[in-house]
Amino acid sequence: MSGKKQERYDKAYLKMAREWGKLSHCKRKQVGAIIVKDRMIISDGYNGTPTGFENVCEDEEGYTKWYVLHAEANAILKVAASTQSCEDATLYITLSPCKECSKLVHQAGIRRVVYQQAYKDDSGLQFLAKAGVELKHIPHLDD
Repeated sequence: MSGKKQERYDKAYLKMAREWGKLSHCKRKQVGAIIVKDRMIISDGYNGTPTGFENVCEDEEGYTKWYVLHAEANAILKVAASTQSCEDATLYITLSPCKECSKLVHQAGIRRVVYQQAYKDDSGLQFLAKAGVELKHIPHLDD
């Protein structure tokens, strides 16, 4: 795919991830993720509590509860429960992966990560770069 066409697709999928993030019940930060393989969306996710738990993500002090799942973890877990594989897929995410999720991204076989906003701790991005995952930052989506 040409660079210009890839850029258009990257922005479109990133916009979809942003919309998906709006489904999150988390007040501090809403994060959305889309996993694409062979130009087909194979999974999606947003940050939130595990199935069967109340949808409140923050405790009384306003801190995120430790058991809240991040968007990319939810998307990867969805693939794990399906017949699909993340091998050589692209992860589109509104906030770059934290260090814990970056391990899941790499281990799942995702080869490319396109993100809109950089997470405050860049050790996840550093790990992915070291693992040979292609990283692309698109801060502005032209809308």
